[in-house]
Amino acid sequence: MHSHYDKRIRTIRDLDCGEKRIYVELELRRVDCPICGGVKTERLEWLANHPHFTQRFAMHVGRLCREQSLSRVAQLLRLHWETIKDLEKQYLQKLVDRAGTPAPQAIGIDEISIRKGHVYRMVVSDLARKRPIWFGGQGRTEEDLELFFSWLGPRKTAKIRLAVIDMWKPFTNVVSLRPHIRIIYDEFHILRHLNDAIDQVRRQEYFRLSQKDRRFIKGQRYTLLEQMEPPGP
Repeated sequence: MHSHYDKRIRTIRDLDCGEKRIYVELELRRVDCPICGGVKTERLEWLANHPHFTQRFAMHVGRLCREQSLSRVAQLLRLHWETIKDLEKQYLQKLVDRAGTPAPQAIGIDEISIRKGHVYRMVVSDLARKRPIWFGGQGRTEEDLELFFSWLGPRKTAKIRLAVIDMWKPFTNVVSLRPHIRIIYDEFHILRHLNDAIDQVRRQEYFRLSQKDRRFIKGQRYTLLEQMEPPGP
């Protein structure tokens, strides 16, 4: 069974030259595939994944998006913001590919809310390089965090020396399964628990004392809790 092809003219946008827009017209071959029965279009390395732009134009869009909003870049280049968003994703993917798989020694584990209704995703950061390295899961359960360690692999997981986490129990449970990783709880959550404990003791003492002595404790809540605040920079 033989395949045959035809040619189609496509107009591709390249980098502008001053105030002039530059377009390239080229012929792309369309081939009938004898295996799947579909039609395959010729792929050129210097073209972006978006069929109407060059790679270097996509990289230019991505660099603009680092300093300006999608809407502003769309207005500047006179393109739809969905097109700008698609080209920016290609730019970000290039950065991820260039960085390669990380091998962190110190990680920070947290979750972010992506919409209302307690919908979370896990975020793991390389604390030494000060950048996020993994985003995933469907919540903040032990299974979600295990996805990160599976992605990183046992060899690189063995290089991790410490993990900074909040006091969420599933985080502690998963990290504790790897005894070579030292757990450090972040200051914010430690102080929150200490504040709660001090407030609870204050209330207990208030009800334990006589009416006369209660005047000493009444109104002192913020005076006591203020002493737990960390010093400023």
